Amino acid sequence: MDKKSTQSENYFVLEEEKTLNWSEVQNAFEKSFGKEIYSSWLSNITLLKEYNDYLVLGVPTRFFRDWIVSRYLDKILQQIKSFKLSLIRVEFKILEDAKSAIIENVKNKDINLVSEIKDSILNYNRLNPNLNFDNFVKGASNEIALTSSKKVCEQTNRYNPLYIYGGVGLGKTHLLNAIGLELKKKTNVMFISTERFMYHFIKSIKKNDMVNFKDFFRKSSVFIIDDIQFISGKEGLQEEFFHTFNSLIEKSSQIIVSADRPPSKLDRVQERIKSRLSGGLIVDIDNPDLELKIKIIKKRINDNQDQFGEKYNISDDVINFIANECKTNIRGLIGILNRVITFGRIHKKTLSTNDCKNILKDVFSQARIITVDKIQNTVSGFFNISLNEMLSQRRSRPLARPRQIAMYLSKKLTTRSLPEIGRRFANRDHTTVIHAVKTITKLLQENEEMSKNINQITSLLLKE
Repeated sequence: MDKKSTQSENYFVLEEEKTLNWSEVQNAFEKSFGKEIYSSWLSNITLLKEYNDYLVLGVPTRFFRDWIVSRYLDKILQQIKSFKLSLIRVEFKILEDAKSAIIENVKNKDINLVSEIKDSILNYNRLNPNLNFDNFVKGASNEIALTSSKKVCEQTNRYNPLYIYGGVGLGKTHLLNAIGLELKKKTNVMFISTERFMYHFIKSIKKNDMVNFKDFFRKSSVFIIDDIQFISGKEGLQEEFFHTFNSLIEKSSQIIVSADRPPSKLDRVQERIKSRLSGGLIVDIDNPDLELKIKIIKKRINDNQDQFGEKYNISDDVINFIANECKTNIRGLIGILNRVITFGRIHKKTLSTNDCKNILKDVFSQARIITVDKIQNTVSGFFNISLNEMLSQRRSRPLARPRQIAMYLSKKLTTRSLPEIGRRFANRDHTTVIHAVKTITKLLQENEEMSKNINQITSLLLKE
């Protein structure tokens, strides 16, 4: 055998004992990803070729490939590398024969697909008994949302839909869960995240079973969906959600929705969906004030003491210090408190505020997160114009210049892309943002007043 032939053979697997056992890899996939994801997506992956540093894997359809690459590729590669470290990438090949076999297999299965949807939903649809109205701490920032949520439980369809929005970790999911717990005592409740709704939508398309999908999701008396902002840009999912929404309203089902922003600011969402979501009651949850943060900390301490039978010696000075210094959401506040409690327990000491400063110096020194929404509101307030005016299509100087400043700051102070920033400014093109950035950059070099304004606005944005 000549040298060239030997090299050609070595291009494939050099040592037989190092060849992957694909069955073992698949078993690892099932343990790592869970049975549901494995059976739906990963079980149909086949090993076609193994080279020195990469694999060629077969999948039945282009849709399979795109979904797997977008969702699971990094973790798949991590699992494969645990079996053979030299493998650094994978490639996918679409197999039409595999596609036909899977479709035929689904047709021949004697299963009730409605039950399949139902069973997989039930694994997710379990309401958390700890997230109820009794342990939701009321304050000025969430009082209206809490009152409205309780009112829906007393009298369904009074506000339909009830739309609750606010930042991450402020209690939206807690309220949705509490509503579900209360209403499930007397009626049929569906509680699901938008991501999970999307998962079952795509799964039903793949299995050519949209009829059962529609029937299942449109039969609930109370439909609660969390984080609706994630339908952004997904036209097929939006179409299905729109018809599901209409069907539920027609049969007088109560709908409760949560999001991180009001309906009018949902990016790349159909106007007709925004209109439907705006047709009931819209309430927001704001960042907690000092009084509410103190109440939350004290309740959390009491709950932990009751649950674990431990006594925590945390002074009012320390509680006030944590509440004053913590600029994050409620979830972050609880995390900080847990850190302080754990440190005190390990070192068996009563902590002072100086101790807390040392323990939490890395947390409290973090820069304040600035969003496009925050910039828009701050700039419009600074120039004493309404946000709607600033975002309008009017080009007069008193409106155009603040708009350009807001775009400039959004580019400089956030990680949003130019197209994303444009969409947040009433769906403007990214070239408009580029023009705004160039204009303000030039004015900063020539105009002292502009430089002063930018510095003052930036200070307001960074102000603790």
